[in-house]
Amino acid sequence: MGCDTLEDKKGRFLLKGNEKMEENDPKSALEFYEEAIALDSNFSDAYYNKGMAHLQLNQLEEAIQDFSKAIQKSPSSVDAVFQRGLAYLDLGANYNAKEDGNRMVSQNSSDWRSYFLVGLTEEKLKNYSEALQSFQKASELAPKNSDLLVNQATIHFYQKEYVAAMTLLEKAEKINPLEPNLYNLRSMIFFEEKDYSGAVQAVEKAITLDNQQAYFYNNHGLYLLYLNQLEEGLALINQSLAMDSRNPFALRNKGIYYTLTGDKVSALSYLEELAVSHPEMELVQEYLTKARAL
Repeated sequence: MGCDTLEDKKGRFLLKGNEKMEENDPKSALEFYEEAIALDSNFSDAYYNKGMAHLQLNQLEEAIQDFSKAIQKSPSSVDAVFQRGLAYLDLGANYNAKEDGNRMVSQNSSDWRSYFLVGLTEEKLKNYSEALQSFQKASELAPKNSDLLVNQATIHFYQKEYVAAMTLLEKAEKINPLEPNLYNLRSMIFFEEKDYSGAVQAVEKAITLDNQQAYFYNNHGLYLLYLNQLEEGLALINQSLAMDSRNPFALRNKGIYYTLTGDKVSALSYLEELAVSHPEMELVQEYLTKARAL
């Protein structure tokens, strides 16, 4: 063991960290990555993997710091730039994410992830035309990636172009019929078209494929409210809030529930606050008016 080279030692710590990540133990993985970095402060791979461990622990700022270190040590590290950009988006630092996306495009124009990241940032910034163009370019580079079609369909949905969105979802389903987000988006289109039963059927398919997404349950609850299954709807909305207490759409839906049940005080407690914090959110003003009229 005394004859081990520095490369052997740091590589062994990296592998041990990777094993812990495979065992879903990111905290222990961090310790091994830190040992590797202690041996070589320029070890780009260790910084990158350490950033991924922080991501798994939802420690976004720490992850961004490590990805930045990885990029500093290895400027050609495309994976680190991509993951940092996604982390910036999750943190709400949209313009930082856009910079990383543009950096990827300039350095790696043949990598679909470059345009995907730019598309996500443009979507966050509500630059829908630019977002759609970026997602289309990404899809040209990765035509078998169904997620990119769902991304395009989502932009059409925001623009209320439901026929175009549905056409893209049909293409996505042919590529990957087990993609839950396409069924959730389809349910949202059905809801906008007032096909509430169709919306329920579609979102139930999404939940069958992925039962860990809070917003699926919230959408399911909303659709049941519109089918006058009020208590069943409230139970699903509360389940969604238990999974993600920060979702303003779930809080809106509770306001809708209380409006429909005639509880003016409770309805206003949700809807008046949302009218201030999220004035652009659909259905808020409609149900606030109805609640005030109770």
